[in-house]
Amino acid sequence: MTELRNRGGGDRDAENISDKDTDGEDRFGLGGEGDRDSKPDTDTPEVQPSVDNTPKCLNKALAGMSSRWKNWWIRGILTLTMISGFFLIIYMGPLPLMLMVLAIQIKCFQEIITIGYRVYHSYELPWFRTLSWYFLLCVNYFFYGETVAENFGNLVQRDEPLQFLVRYHRFISFALYLSGFCMFVLSLVKKHYRLQFYMFAWTHVTLLIVVSQSHLVIQNLFEGLIWFIVPISTVICNDITAYICGFFFGRTPLIKLSPKKTWEGFIGGFFSTVVFGFIFAYLLAQYNYFVCPVEYSESNSFLINCEPSDLFVLQDYTLPSVLQTVLRWKTVKIYPFQIHSIALSTFASLIGPFGGFFASGFKRAFKIKDFADTIPGHGGIMDRFDCQYLVATFVHVYLTSFIRGPNPSKVLQQLLVLQPEQQLSIFNTLKSHLTETGMIPPAIRGP
Repeated sequence: MTELRNRGGGDRDAENISDKDTDGEDRFGLGGEGDRDSKPDTDTPEVQPSVDNTPKCLNKALAGMSSRWKNWWIRGILTLTMISGFFLIIYMGPLPLMLMVLAIQIKCFQEIITIGYRVYHSYELPWFRTLSWYFLLCVNYFFYGETVAENFGNLVQRDEPLQFLVRYHRFISFALYLSGFCMFVLSLVKKHYRLQFYMFAWTHVTLLIVVSQSHLVIQNLFEGLIWFIVPISTVICNDITAYICGFFFGRTPLIKLSPKKTWEGFIGGFFSTVVFGFIFAYLLAQYNYFVCPVEYSESNSFLINCEPSDLFVLQDYTLPSVLQTVLRWKTVKIYPFQIHSIALSTFASLIGPFGGFFASGFKRAFKIKDFADTIPGHGGIMDRFDCQYLVATFVHVYLTSFIRGPNPSKVLQQLLVLQPEQQLSIFNTLKSHLTETGMIPPAIRGP
Protein backbone atom coordinates (compact mmCIF):
# COMPACT_ATOMS: atom_id res chain seq x y z
CA MET A 1 0.00 0.00 0.00
CA THR A 2 3.08 2.27 -0.06
CA GLU A 3 2.26 3.51 -3.54
CA LEU A 4 -1.22 4.47 -2.42
CA ARG A 5 0.07 6.42 0.56
CA ASN A 6 2.53 8.23 -1.67
CA ARG A 7 -0.30 8.99 -4.03
CA GLY A 8 -2.43 10.17 -1.14
CA GLY A 9 0.36 12.51 -0.04
CA GLY A 10 0.59 13.81 -3.59
CA ASP A 11 -3.12 14.51 -3.59
CA ARG A 12 -2.84 16.43 -0.33
CA ASP A 13 0.01 18.53 -1.69
CA ALA A 14 -1.98 19.18 -4.83
CA GLU A 15 -4.72 20.85 -2.78
CA ASN A 16 -2.30 23.68 -1.99
CA ILE A 17 -2.06 24.58 -5.68
CA SER A 18 -4.23 27.42 -6.91
CA ASP A 19 -7.60 26.63 -8.48
CA LYS A 20 -6.31 27.85 -11.81
CA ASP A 21 -3.47 25.33 -11.83
CA THR A 22 -5.58 22.42 -10.63
CA ASP A 23 -7.92 22.86 -13.55
CA GLY A 24 -5.17 21.70 -15.90
CA GLU A 25 -5.03 18.34 -17.64
CA ASP A 26 -2.56 16.79 -15.20
CA ARG A 27 -5.08 17.08 -12.36
CA PHE A 28 -7.37 14.64 -14.16
CA GLY A 29 -4.62 12.40 -15.48
CA LEU A 30 -5.06 13.69 -19.03
CA GLY A 31 -1.41 14.36 -19.80
CA GLY A 32 0.23 13.38 -23.08
CA GLU A 33 0.76 9.83 -24.22
CA GLY A 34 4.45 10.03 -23.51
CA ASP A 35 3.82 11.13 -19.92
CA ARG A 36 1.61 8.13 -19.27
CA ASP A 37 4.15 5.74 -20.69
CA SER A 38 7.06 7.24 -18.74
CA LYS A 39 5.36 7.21 -15.32
CA PRO A 40 4.60 4.14 -13.21
CA ASP A 41 0.98 3.21 -12.65
CA THR A 42 0.68 4.80 -9.23
CA ASP A 43 -3.06 4.15 -9.14
CA THR A 44 -2.45 0.42 -8.93
CA PRO A 45 -2.74 -0.86 -5.35
CA GLU A 46 -0.61 -3.57 -3.88
CA VAL A 47 -3.29 -5.99 -2.77
CA GLN A 48 -2.34 -8.78 -0.42
CA PRO A 49 -1.83 -12.12 -2.22
CA SER A 50 -4.44 -14.84 -1.87
CA VAL A 51 -4.03 -17.36 0.93
CA ASP A 52 -3.87 -21.10 0.21
CA ASN A 53 -6.87 -22.50 2.09
CA THR A 54 -6.72 -26.01 0.62
CA PRO A 55 -7.90 -28.56 3.25
CA LYS A 56 -4.98 -30.13 5.10
CA CYS A 57 -6.17 -33.65 4.31
CA LEU A 58 -6.09 -32.85 0.60
CA ASN A 59 -2.66 -31.26 0.83
CA LYS A 60 -1.39 -34.32 2.70
CA ALA A 61 -2.83 -36.75 0.14
CA LEU A 62 -1.22 -34.86 -2.74
CA ALA A 63 2.05 -34.03 -0.99
CA GLY A 64 4.24 -36.13 -3.29
CA MET A 65 3.05 -34.53 -6.53
CA SER A 66 4.47 -31.63 -8.49
CA SER A 67 2.67 -28.31 -8.14
CA ARG A 68 1.24 -28.69 -11.66
CA TRP A 69 -0.41 -32.04 -10.99
CA LYS A 70 -1.35 -31.07 -7.44
CA ASN A 71 -3.29 -28.08 -8.77
CA TRP A 72 -4.89 -30.36 -11.38
CA TRP A 73 -6.27 -32.72 -8.72
CA ILE A 74 -7.39 -29.94 -6.39
CA ARG A 75 -9.27 -28.19 -9.20
CA GLY A 76 -10.76 -31.49 -10.35
CA ILE A 77 -12.00 -32.59 -6.93
CA LEU A 78 -13.49 -29.17 -6.09
CA THR A 79 -15.09 -28.95 -9.56
CA LEU A 80 -16.87 -32.28 -9.10
CA THR A 81 -17.99 -31.17 -5.63
CA MET A 82 -19.48 -27.92 -6.97
CA ILE A 83 -21.21 -29.68 -9.88
CA SER A 84 -22.75 -32.20 -7.47
CA GLY A 85 -23.99 -29.39 -5.25
CA PHE A 86 -25.43 -27.57 -8.28
CA PHE A 87 -27.48 -30.57 -9.39
CA LEU A 88 -28.63 -31.17 -5.83
CA ILE A 89 -30.03 -27.63 -5.71
CA ILE A 90 -31.72 -28.18 -9.09
CA TYR A 91 -33.42 -31.23 -7.61
CA MET A 92 -34.66 -29.11 -4.68
CA GLY A 93 -36.63 -26.82 -7.00
CA PRO A 94 -36.87 -23.22 -8.26
CA LEU A 95 -36.82 -21.42 -4.88
CA PRO A 96 -33.45 -22.86 -3.76
CA LEU A 97 -32.08 -22.01 -7.22
CA MET A 98 -33.17 -18.38 -6.81
CA LEU A 99 -31.62 -18.25 -3.35
CA MET A 100 -28.42 -19.72 -4.77
CA VAL A 101 -28.31 -17.00 -7.45
CA LEU A 102 -28.84 -14.34 -4.78
CA ALA A 103 -26.09 -15.79 -2.56
CA ILE A 104 -23.63 -15.96 -5.48
CA GLN A 105 -24.52 -12.40 -6.48
CA ILE A 106 -23.85 -11.08 -2.96
CA LYS A 107 -20.53 -12.95 -2.71
CA CYS A 108 -19.35 -11.69 -6.11
CA PHE A 109 -20.29 -8.14 -5.12
CA GLN A 110 -18.42 -8.52 -1.82
CA GLU A 111 -15.27 -9.76 -3.56
CA ILE A 112 -15.14 -6.85 -6.02
CA ILE A 113 -16.02 -4.22 -3.43
CA THR A 114 -13.38 -5.60 -1.04
CA ILE A 115 -10.69 -4.86 -3.61
CA GLY A 116 -11.91 -1.27 -3.83
CA TYR A 117 -12.24 -1.02 -0.06
CA ARG A 118 -8.55 -1.82 0.39
CA VAL A 119 -7.78 1.22 -1.70
CA TYR A 120 -10.40 3.38 -0.01
CA HIS A 121 -9.60 2.27 3.54
CA SER A 122 -6.00 3.50 3.25
CA TYR A 123 -7.36 7.06 3.33
CA GLU A 124 -9.55 6.37 6.37
CA LEU A 125 -12.59 7.89 4.68
CA PRO A 126 -16.08 7.05 5.94
CA TRP A 127 -19.10 5.37 4.46
CA PHE A 128 -17.70 3.73 1.31
CA ARG A 129 -18.43 0.16 2.35
CA THR A 130 -21.68 1.14 4.09
CA LEU A 131 -22.97 2.99 1.03
CA SER A 132 -21.86 0.19 -1.28
CA TRP A 133 -23.97 -2.35 0.61
CA TYR A 134 -26.84 0.12 0.85
CA PHE A 135 -26.86 0.57 -2.93
CA LEU A 136 -26.78 -3.23 -3.31
CA LEU A 137 -29.87 -3.43 -1.10
CA CYS A 138 -31.65 -0.74 -3.14
CA VAL A 139 -30.90 -2.35 -6.49
CA ASN A 140 -31.93 -5.79 -5.27
CA TYR A 141 -35.15 -4.33 -3.89
CA PHE A 142 -35.88 -2.86 -7.31
CA PHE A 143 -35.08 -5.98 -9.36
CA TYR A 144 -36.69 -8.53 -7.04
CA GLY A 145 -39.71 -6.26 -6.68
CA GLU A 146 -40.05 -6.30 -10.46
CA THR A 147 -39.84 -10.09 -10.36
CA VAL A 148 -42.57 -10.32 -7.71
CA ALA A 149 -44.85 -7.98 -9.66
CA GLU A 150 -44.37 -9.94 -12.87
CA ASN A 151 -44.38 -13.54 -11.69
CA PHE A 152 -46.19 -13.66 -8.34
CA GLY A 153 -49.56 -12.21 -9.31
CA ASN A 154 -51.50 -14.78 -7.25
CA LEU A 155 -49.62 -13.78 -4.11
CA VAL A 156 -49.96 -10.05 -4.77
CA GLN A 157 -53.71 -10.36 -5.37
CA ARG A 158 -54.29 -11.87 -1.92
CA ASP A 159 -52.07 -9.51 0.06
CA GLU A 160 -53.08 -5.83 0.33
CA PRO A 161 -49.69 -4.60 1.66
CA LEU A 162 -48.01 -6.27 -1.31
CA GLN A 163 -50.47 -4.59 -3.67
CA PHE A 164 -49.44 -1.21 -2.22
CA LEU A 165 -45.73 -2.04 -2.58
CA VAL A 166 -46.18 -3.26 -6.15
CA ARG A 167 -48.25 -0.24 -7.17
CA TYR A 168 -45.65 2.23 -5.89
CA HIS A 169 -42.65 -0.04 -6.32
CA ARG A 170 -40.64 2.13 -8.69
CA PHE A 171 -41.26 5.30 -6.68
CA ILE A 172 -40.14 3.57 -3.48
CA SER A 173 -37.06 2.19 -5.26
CA PHE A 174 -36.14 5.64 -6.56
CA ALA A 175 -36.64 7.20 -3.12
CA LEU A 176 -34.34 4.61 -1.55
CA TYR A 177 -31.66 5.20 -4.17
CA LEU A 178 -32.02 8.98 -3.82
CA SER A 179 -31.40 8.66 -0.08
CA GLY A 180 -28.15 6.83 -0.77
CA PHE A 181 -27.16 9.43 -3.34
CA CYS A 182 -27.69 12.23 -0.80
CA MET A 183 -25.69 10.31 1.81
CA PHE A 184 -22.82 10.00 -0.65
CA VAL A 185 -22.83 13.75 -1.32
CA LEU A 186 -22.81 14.44 2.43
CA SER A 187 -19.90 12.04 2.90
CA LEU A 188 -17.59 13.92 0.52
CA VAL A 189 -14.37 14.91 2.27
CA LYS A 190 -12.14 17.76 1.18
CA LYS A 191 -8.88 16.73 -0.50
CA HIS A 192 -10.28 13.33 -1.47
CA TYR A 193 -13.16 14.21 -3.81
CA ARG A 194 -11.64 12.49 -6.82
CA LEU A 195 -11.01 9.22 -5.01
CA GLN A 196 -14.53 9.21 -3.58
CA PHE A 197 -16.02 9.61 -7.06
CA TYR A 198 -13.74 6.78 -8.23
CA MET A 199 -15.30 4.58 -5.58
CA PHE A 200 -18.83 5.78 -6.38
CA ALA A 201 -18.29 4.74 -9.99
CA TRP A 202 -16.66 1.49 -8.80
CA THR A 203 -19.78 0.56 -6.85
CA HIS A 204 -22.17 1.35 -9.68
CA VAL A 205 -20.19 -0.55 -12.31
CA THR A 206 -20.10 -3.53 -9.94
CA LEU A 207 -23.87 -3.30 -9.53
CA LEU A 208 -24.27 -3.18 -13.31
CA ILE A 209 -22.04 -6.21 -13.89
CA VAL A 210 -23.21 -8.39 -11.01
CA VAL A 211 -26.72 -7.47 -9.84
CA SER A 212 -28.43 -6.54 -13.10
CA GLN A 213 -27.13 -9.65 -14.85
CA SER A 214 -28.03 -11.95 -11.96
CA HIS A 215 -31.57 -10.57 -12.32
CA LEU A 216 -31.52 -11.78 -15.92
CA VAL A 217 -30.54 -15.24 -14.65
CA ILE A 218 -33.74 -15.26 -12.55
CA GLN A 219 -35.78 -14.11 -15.55
CA ASN A 220 -34.35 -16.95 -17.65
CA LEU A 221 -35.27 -19.42 -14.92
CA PHE A 222 -38.95 -18.43 -15.05
CA GLU A 223 -38.99 -19.26 -18.78
CA GLY A 224 -38.19 -22.87 -17.88
CA LEU A 225 -35.38 -24.54 -15.98
CA ILE A 226 -33.86 -25.70 -19.25
CA TRP A 227 -33.06 -22.06 -20.16
CA PHE A 228 -31.26 -21.80 -16.83
CA ILE A 229 -29.50 -25.17 -16.69
CA VAL A 230 -28.25 -25.60 -20.27
CA PRO A 231 -26.41 -22.23 -20.53
CA ILE A 232 -24.78 -22.65 -17.11
CA SER A 233 -23.80 -26.24 -17.92
CA THR A 234 -22.28 -25.27 -21.29
CA VAL A 235 -20.08 -22.68 -19.58
CA ILE A 236 -19.00 -25.26 -17.01
CA CYS A 237 -18.31 -27.76 -19.79
CA ASN A 238 -16.31 -25.20 -21.75
CA ASP A 239 -14.22 -24.31 -18.68
CA ILE A 240 -13.46 -27.96 -17.97
CA THR A 241 -12.74 -29.14 -21.51
CA ALA A 242 -10.73 -26.04 -22.42
CA TYR A 243 -8.64 -26.56 -19.28
CA ILE A 244 -8.12 -30.27 -20.04
CA CYS A 245 -7.22 -29.67 -23.71
CA GLY A 246 -4.91 -26.83 -22.75
CA PHE A 247 -3.32 -28.84 -19.95
CA PHE A 248 -2.43 -31.81 -22.16
CA PHE A 249 -2.10 -30.30 -25.64
CA GLY A 250 -1.68 -26.54 -25.13
CA ARG A 251 1.31 -25.04 -26.94
CA THR A 252 0.15 -21.82 -28.59
CA PRO A 253 -0.70 -18.83 -26.34
CA LEU A 254 -4.17 -17.40 -26.97
CA ILE A 255 -4.17 -13.95 -25.35
CA LYS A 256 -1.68 -11.96 -23.29
CA LEU A 257 -4.23 -11.17 -20.59
CA SER A 258 -4.36 -14.90 -19.72
CA PRO A 259 -0.94 -16.44 -20.51
CA LYS A 260 -2.11 -19.94 -19.54
CA LYS A 261 -4.93 -19.90 -22.12
CA THR A 262 -4.00 -21.62 -25.38
CA TRP A 263 -5.51 -21.96 -28.84
CA GLU A 264 -5.59 -25.71 -28.41
CA GLY A 265 -7.69 -25.39 -25.27
CA PHE A 266 -9.93 -22.73 -26.84
CA ILE A 267 -10.67 -24.82 -29.96
CA GLY A 268 -10.99 -28.10 -28.04
CA GLY A 269 -13.38 -26.43 -25.60
CA PHE A 270 -15.51 -25.10 -28.47
CA PHE A 271 -16.11 -28.45 -30.17
CA SER A 272 -16.60 -30.28 -26.87
CA THR A 273 -19.11 -27.71 -25.64
CA VAL A 274 -21.23 -27.78 -28.82
CA VAL A 275 -21.45 -31.58 -28.71
CA PHE A 276 -22.19 -31.58 -24.98
CA GLY A 277 -24.87 -28.89 -25.31
CA PHE A 278 -26.61 -30.77 -28.15
CA ILE A 279 -26.75 -34.05 -26.21
CA PHE A 280 -27.60 -32.45 -22.85
CA ALA A 281 -30.44 -30.46 -24.45
CA TYR A 282 -31.87 -33.72 -25.87
CA LEU A 283 -31.87 -35.32 -22.41
CA LEU A 284 -33.53 -32.39 -20.61
CA ALA A 285 -36.12 -31.69 -23.34
CA GLN A 286 -37.83 -34.99 -22.56
CA TYR A 287 -39.06 -33.86 -19.14
CA ASN A 288 -41.79 -31.32 -18.37
CA TYR A 289 -39.98 -30.40 -15.14
CA PHE A 290 -37.24 -28.76 -17.20
CA VAL A 291 -39.15 -27.34 -20.17
CA CYS A 292 -42.28 -25.86 -18.58
CA PRO A 293 -42.30 -22.23 -17.41
CA VAL A 294 -42.04 -21.76 -13.66
CA GLU A 295 -45.29 -20.36 -12.23
CA TYR A 296 -46.36 -19.44 -8.72
CA SER A 297 -49.69 -21.14 -8.02
CA GLU A 298 -52.59 -20.23 -5.75
CA SER A 299 -51.44 -22.93 -3.32
CA ASN A 300 -48.35 -20.83 -2.48
CA SER A 301 -45.98 -23.15 -4.30
CA PHE A 302 -44.15 -23.24 -7.59
CA LEU A 303 -45.92 -25.14 -10.36
CA ILE A 304 -43.97 -26.70 -13.22
CA ASN A 305 -46.53 -28.46 -15.37
CA CYS A 306 -47.71 -27.71 -18.90
CA GLU A 307 -48.24 -28.97 -22.40
CA PRO A 308 -44.74 -28.65 -23.91
CA SER A 309 -44.40 -26.07 -26.65
CA ASP A 310 -43.29 -26.98 -30.18
CA LEU A 311 -39.69 -26.35 -29.13
CA PHE A 312 -39.82 -29.47 -27.01
CA VAL A 313 -41.68 -31.82 -29.35
CA LEU A 314 -39.68 -34.23 -31.53
CA GLN A 315 -39.71 -33.29 -35.20
CA ASP A 316 -38.22 -34.76 -38.37
CA TYR A 317 -35.46 -32.77 -40.08
CA THR A 318 -33.99 -33.56 -43.49
CA LEU A 319 -30.22 -33.85 -43.36
CA PRO A 320 -27.95 -32.09 -45.89
CA SER A 321 -26.88 -34.31 -48.78
CA VAL A 322 -23.31 -34.52 -47.49
CA LEU A 323 -24.44 -35.88 -44.14
CA GLN A 324 -26.89 -38.23 -45.86
CA THR A 325 -23.96 -39.78 -47.73
CA VAL A 326 -21.86 -40.16 -44.58
CA LEU A 327 -24.56 -41.27 -42.13
CA ARG A 328 -26.85 -42.99 -44.65
CA TRP A 329 -29.82 -41.25 -43.03
CA LYS A 330 -32.18 -38.98 -44.90
CA THR A 331 -33.95 -37.55 -41.87
CA VAL A 332 -33.25 -37.25 -38.17
CA LYS A 333 -35.71 -36.80 -35.32
CA ILE A 334 -34.60 -34.14 -32.82
CA TYR A 335 -36.09 -31.44 -30.61
CA PRO A 336 -36.08 -27.92 -32.11
CA PHE A 337 -34.53 -26.74 -28.84
CA GLN A 338 -31.41 -28.71 -29.74
CA ILE A 339 -30.85 -26.36 -32.67
CA HIS A 340 -31.10 -23.42 -30.30
CA SER A 341 -28.66 -25.18 -27.98
CA ILE A 342 -26.03 -24.99 -30.72
CA ALA A 343 -26.35 -21.19 -30.68
CA LEU A 344 -26.13 -21.13 -26.87
CA SER A 345 -23.11 -23.46 -26.83
CA THR A 346 -21.35 -21.50 -29.55
CA PHE A 347 -21.73 -18.25 -27.65
CA ALA A 348 -20.67 -19.90 -24.37
CA SER A 349 -17.47 -21.26 -25.93
CA LEU A 350 -16.47 -18.46 -28.33
CA ILE A 351 -17.72 -15.24 -26.70
CA GLY A 352 -18.24 -16.35 -23.10
CA PRO A 353 -14.48 -16.67 -22.43
CA PHE A 354 -14.12 -12.95 -23.09
CA GLY A 355 -15.87 -12.44 -19.76
CA GLY A 356 -12.96 -14.34 -18.27
CA PHE A 357 -10.44 -12.29 -20.23
CA PHE A 358 -12.12 -9.12 -18.95
CA ALA A 359 -11.79 -10.42 -15.38
CA SER A 360 -8.14 -11.31 -16.04
CA GLY A 361 -7.45 -7.77 -17.20
CA PHE A 362 -9.16 -6.42 -14.09
CA LYS A 363 -7.04 -8.63 -11.81
CA ARG A 364 -3.84 -7.67 -13.63
CA ALA A 365 -4.71 -4.00 -13.21
CA PHE A 366 -4.76 -4.53 -9.44
CA LYS A 367 -1.91 -7.05 -9.34
CA ILE A 368 -3.94 -9.88 -7.85
CA LYS A 369 -4.12 -13.51 -8.86
CA ASP A 370 -7.75 -14.17 -7.84
CA PHE A 371 -10.72 -12.16 -6.63
CA ALA A 372 -10.63 -14.10 -3.36
CA ASP A 373 -9.52 -17.45 -1.96
CA THR A 374 -12.97 -18.91 -1.29
CA ILE A 375 -12.55 -22.08 -3.39
CA PRO A 376 -9.17 -23.87 -3.22
CA GLY A 377 -7.61 -24.20 -6.67
CA HIS A 378 -10.19 -21.87 -8.23
CA GLY A 379 -9.98 -18.57 -6.36
CA GLY A 380 -13.10 -16.60 -5.53
CA ILE A 381 -16.71 -17.07 -6.54
CA MET A 382 -16.30 -14.28 -9.11
CA ASP A 383 -13.44 -16.24 -10.69
CA ARG A 384 -15.92 -19.03 -11.46
CA PHE A 385 -18.79 -16.82 -12.62
CA ASP A 386 -17.04 -14.20 -14.73
CA CYS A 387 -18.28 -15.93 -17.91
CA GLN A 388 -21.68 -16.94 -16.53
CA TYR A 389 -23.00 -13.39 -16.27
CA LEU A 390 -22.14 -12.58 -19.88
CA VAL A 391 -23.80 -15.77 -21.11
CA ALA A 392 -26.89 -15.13 -18.95
CA THR A 393 -27.33 -11.75 -20.63
CA PHE A 394 -27.05 -13.35 -24.06
CA VAL A 395 -29.65 -15.99 -23.17
CA HIS A 396 -32.08 -13.30 -22.02
CA VAL A 397 -31.59 -11.30 -25.23
CA TYR A 398 -31.90 -14.51 -27.28
CA LEU A 399 -35.14 -15.44 -25.53
CA THR A 400 -36.75 -12.05 -25.98
CA SER A 401 -35.60 -11.77 -29.61
CA PHE A 402 -36.28 -15.24 -31.01
CA ILE A 403 -38.30 -17.35 -28.55
CA ARG A 404 -40.58 -15.57 -26.15
CA GLY A 405 -44.14 -14.71 -27.11
CA PRO A 406 -47.14 -13.49 -25.13
CA ASN A 407 -47.59 -15.49 -21.95
CA PRO A 408 -51.32 -16.06 -21.22
CA SER A 409 -50.75 -16.86 -17.54
CA LYS A 410 -48.86 -13.61 -16.94
CA VAL A 411 -51.53 -11.63 -18.79
CA LEU A 412 -54.19 -13.27 -16.61
CA GLN A 413 -52.24 -12.45 -13.45
CA GLN A 414 -52.08 -8.80 -14.46
CA LEU A 415 -55.80 -8.75 -15.24
CA LEU A 416 -56.67 -10.17 -11.83
CA VAL A 417 -54.89 -7.28 -10.11
CA LEU A 418 -57.09 -4.70 -11.89
CA GLN A 419 -60.22 -3.14 -10.42
CA PRO A 420 -63.53 -4.98 -11.17
CA GLU A 421 -64.68 -2.16 -13.48
CA GLN A 422 -61.47 -2.41 -15.49
CA GLN A 423 -61.78 -6.19 -15.70
CA LEU A 424 -65.38 -5.90 -16.96
CA SER A 425 -64.38 -3.34 -19.59
CA ILE A 426 -61.61 -5.64 -20.89
CA PHE A 427 -64.05 -8.58 -20.89
CA ASN A 428 -66.60 -6.71 -23.01
CA THR A 429 -63.92 -5.49 -25.42
CA LEU A 430 -62.51 -9.00 -25.81
CA LYS A 431 -65.98 -10.49 -26.26
CA SER A 432 -66.83 -7.99 -29.01
CA HIS A 433 -63.56 -8.69 -30.76
CA LEU A 434 -64.03 -12.48 -30.68
CA THR A 435 -67.61 -12.12 -31.91
CA GLU A 436 -66.52 -9.96 -34.86
CA THR A 437 -63.82 -12.43 -35.84
CA GLY A 438 -66.20 -15.39 -35.62
CA MET A 439 -64.40 -17.09 -32.76
CA ILE A 440 -67.63 -17.17 -30.73
CA PRO A 441 -71.21 -17.12 -32.09
CA PRO A 442 -73.18 -13.89 -31.66
CA ALA A 443 -75.72 -13.80 -28.85
CA ILE A 444 -79.22 -14.91 -29.89
CA ARG A 445 -81.74 -12.23 -29.16
CA GLY A 446 -85.39 -13.04 -28.41
CA PRO A 447 -88.35 -11.67 -30.49
